[in-house]
Amino acid sequence: MAKAVYHKHQRVFVLPVGTWALVEHVKPQWVKDVEEPVRVFYDCGLGRDFTAEELAAEQADSMEAGHWRVLRAKNKWQSIEECARHPFPGTFPVVVTESMDWGGWRVPAAEYDRDPQRIEAQARLMANAPRLMEIAETLARLAGEDGEMPPALSKLSRRANEVLKEINTKPASKDNGSSRRAA
Repeated sequence: MAKAVYHKHQRVFVLPVGTWALVEHVKPQWVKDVEEPVRVFYDCGLGRDFTAEELAAEQADSMEAGHWRVLRAKNKWQSIEECARHPFPGTFPVVVTESMDWGGWRVPAAEYDRDPQRIEAQARLMANAPRLMEIAETLARLAGEDGEMPPALSKLSRRANEVLKEINTKPASKDNGSSRRAA
């Protein structure tokens, strides 16, 4: 049995086509004497119907832990011999935050060359940041649900709450008159 995952007018990413589209029609496939549809297809106005596995929902300001990872990019400015002391000669880390292999964080070549071990550690930390955030959210939620916790765990959950507030707080507008130039 199948249930509809997406609804009409929902914005989805169509994986086989590689573009965003709106679900125009939800098309359940029914079988006689069965209470639920056997399959559900989605018409996105792209010439054919798609299954739920071929679509991805838009995420509203959330970090998907499954897509953040460290890839290796080729160093175009130095030969392998020039960067032999690097952990991975001829490459540098790129933290990719999209489901495709693009988009994310990169480090300037000069900065990587100055301290490659530190940059490699930072890349691993960034790639695992969404998972660490999930742990902090769970810890903060547990503290809210259970009033009686050991003092060390209570202190840790307060710190997790503080970090989550800092992460989720949007920066204030910097247009407080400082951007105007004196005439």
